[in-house]
Amino acid sequence: MIDPQLDGKVAIITGANHGIGAATAKSLAAQGAKVFITYYLPETSFSDNELDDARKAGIGGDKLYSAMQHQSGDVVVDSILSEGGTSVGHEFDLSDVNNIVKLFDLCEQELGPVNILINNHTHCVLETFDPAEVQDSIILTNAESIDRHFAVNARACALMMREYLGRFIDRQATSGRIINLTTVLGHAQNVSYAASKRALVSYSMSAAEEMGKYGITVNVVCPGATQTGWIPPENEEWIIQKTPLGRLGYPDDVADVITFITSEQSRWLTGQLIYASGGFLSFLSE
Repeated sequence: MIDPQLDGKVAIITGANHGIGAATAKSLAAQGAKVFITYYLPETSFSDNELDDARKAGIGGDKLYSAMQHQSGDVVVDSILSEGGTSVGHEFDLSDVNNIVKLFDLCEQELGPVNILINNHTHCVLETFDPAEVQDSIILTNAESIDRHFAVNARACALMMREYLGRFIDRQATSGRIINLTTVLGHAQNVSYAASKRALVSYSMSAAEEMGKYGITVNVVCPGATQTGWIPPENEEWIIQKTPLGRLGYPDDVADVITFITSEQSRWLTGQLIYASGGFLSFLSE
């Protein structure tokens, strides 16, 4: 039996109130890790009743995805606690740089020094360069939107890694893990999201080179079309046809990959961009 040696390790997972973050939190907790869940509840045009109805219906699309984004992190924490695991949660807006130190301080206070950092949080507003493509759900790219995407998706993650390393060095730790979540190189009608997430890849590769001497591995996971609530039924078949493994991806599929990267068995893996997509992303090179 393989022992991932995660028992008692402390992990921060951002964006962990739903989807891949929540699945990863549960997966690590099942291996004995102590999990600090952080999340942010963005604005939504849907009412509370609409969000509740969407959760109950479970039909993929904008409404269900918004409903899952607005799920309290307490739901995930309670699920972990009910299984005998250890977890706490707190809401933070990571675009506020002052919250980075507060997050780490609170985690250390509640669970102990951080061994594993998983930057999974994201800000995503559909955006285009082309005025002809602007509609209710797609805006014309602008300075404010660009800044918000980069503040959350790139700057916050870079500052999280810096804070992690500083505390790691101060306590003279010898082994650590950082995993960052990204997306594909470009997204038409989602331009700043894709650009900011790819900036995170560059930060990660630099961090892998600089942090290796301290015993920290830094890797990036790029999920494919994972059903976290956003995929409507009419799009599922197209995705399945494009996926060599012949089905939709789900949060647990990606969480298992992330859990492996946090394990002792991944100790010789760093500076890698890993496509956890069931082969779906292979079509990008055709």
